[in-house]
Amino acid sequence: MDKKIVCFGEMLWDIFPKQKIAGGAPMNVALHLQHLGYDVTMVSRIGTDKLGRKLLSFIKKYGLHEGQIQTDLNFPTGSVIVDDSDKENIKYEIVSPAAWDHIEWTSSLVREIQMAEAFIYGSLAARNEESRNTLYRLLQTDTLKVFDINLRPPFYKPGVLEVLLQRADILKINEDELVILADYYALSNKMDATLEKLTEMFDLQLICVTLGAKGAVIYQDGEIIRHPGYPVEVRDTVGSGDAFLAGFVNKYLEKETPEKTLDFACALGALVATFDGGTPQYSLEQIEAIRHE
Repeated sequence: MDKKIVCFGEMLWDIFPKQKIAGGAPMNVALHLQHLGYDVTMVSRIGTDKLGRKLLSFIKKYGLHEGQIQTDLNFPTGSVIVDDSDKENIKYEIVSPAAWDHIEWTSSLVREIQMAEAFIYGSLAARNEESRNTLYRLLQTDTLKVFDINLRPPFYKPGVLEVLLQRADILKINEDELVILADYYALSNKMDATLEKLTEMFDLQLICVTLGAKGAVIYQDGEIIRHPGYPVEVRDTVGSGDAFLAGFVNKYLEKETPEKTLDFACALGALVATFDGGTPQYSLEQIEAIRHE
């Protein structure tokens, strides 16, 4: 079980005006965790098309396991149309239908998760009934479950979110998404009170809130830990939150303090924002350079 993680959900191409970049939040997280030394299995589904073949070729370069990436004869490999004219507020059009909407349950998926230290999932892969039902079944395992809520309108529903929250041990959410949840459940407009109530409602071990350029906070055991983030020259913010989550999970599983966990996660998220795309090549020395500058 040592150092093994399973990520579930969308793998796709982000289609920019001038280029295509492999992406999807779960795949980005998986690639970063693989880069950080974990043995990562990606659970997803692609089409039999050229984009699907190119995705497999792309992840092979990272050493990511492809044994649980299913192939669909009827639906195309996923894609997202990206408008990056405003680098600080990138807009996405998530194309539907896509192969990753149709991930099938298999008993081998359960075995993969049972052997892992953590199972990471989001809400987008639950937009379609087939993948959603597969995810529900996989969330019945006892493995540590990390919910990267990743709300992408119009592809989420309160009822589905409630099930995904009930099964989670750790919730990672950004400040805008936190406001949405607070509105759903008529909670306080004060962050500390909202985090306390969500933790109580869903029996969460921990909530991590990303604040963009303002850093991030952890709520755990009734305590708030804050990090101001690292100022960098932003190329684009695609994948920065995914890199942050990978850094967070890495240090959490290493049983680092919340302060050190946040520090490393913020540094990795900031570093990725200095590159184009969500999964650039970087070294651990570059992460340390961000922390020590």
